[in-house]
Amino acid sequence: MQQVATAQSQQYIGEPLIAVEHVSRVITTRTQKTVILDDVTFVVPAGSLFAINGPSGSGKSTLLNLLTGIDRPTVGRVIFAGTELQAKSEDALARWRGTHVGIIFQFFQLVPTLTAQENVLLALELGGGLPRSAWRRRAQECLEIVGLGAFGRRLPSALSGGQQQRVAIARALANDPPVLIADEPTGNLDSHTAAQVFATLASLTERGKTVVYVTHDPRLAARAAARIDLLDGRIVAQHNAGAVVAEVQR
Repeated sequence: MQQVATAQSQQYIGEPLIAVEHVSRVITTRTQKTVILDDVTFVVPAGSLFAINGPSGSGKSTLLNLLTGIDRPTVGRVIFAGTELQAKSEDALARWRGTHVGIIFQFFQLVPTLTAQENVLLALELGGGLPRSAWRRRAQECLEIVGLGAFGRRLPSALSGGQQQRVAIARALANDPPVLIADEPTGNLDSHTAAQVFATLASLTERGKTVVYVTHDPRLAARAAARIDLLDGRIVAQHNAGAVVAEVQR
């Protein structure tokens, strides 16, 4: 069933949400210079399911850190809805992440001593976007979105791996960010459970969310509406709706 986009996501529909312009990330020491990303340029449309595909060591995780403002490019710009992230201070970036980006990790990163609902509540407390009186209702709503409305009182140890990852998705949704960033979200799951979790993640685009996920699995990457293929820090191909729209000869 088609879901209604939330207010924060709705304002971006129909425009490029993220633009990465000629970004390079270089680490320089006294003895060597290591190029992790080399002149990377692409656009993530609002409301899309977007994949960053590539083998280990291709620069995927570094690129995610740039998209979330955790790291800064050596050269180039990362622009979110018209705002250059590198122009923000570290404090401003931290506040921006709390309301604009939900991050989903491969290994869930749930607090083991907190229940599923309390893990979502923690994100609401840190985000500060809603009054305290609305937190519990919002946490329950997020758990219901991922199909775990009846599991809010369970500790992570009482949940399966797939359920824990869905709690992590609910936590990422807590502050109603327009973008969800997922780092190998199914990499720690068996194939059947991975398919269920990915379906949950992909369905969020029906709510107006933009979902960017990293994967080294070509089959999972192919399910995205658009994607880039990375190799040794460079984009070697860009795909849109399953078709190659640009390919770099190396």
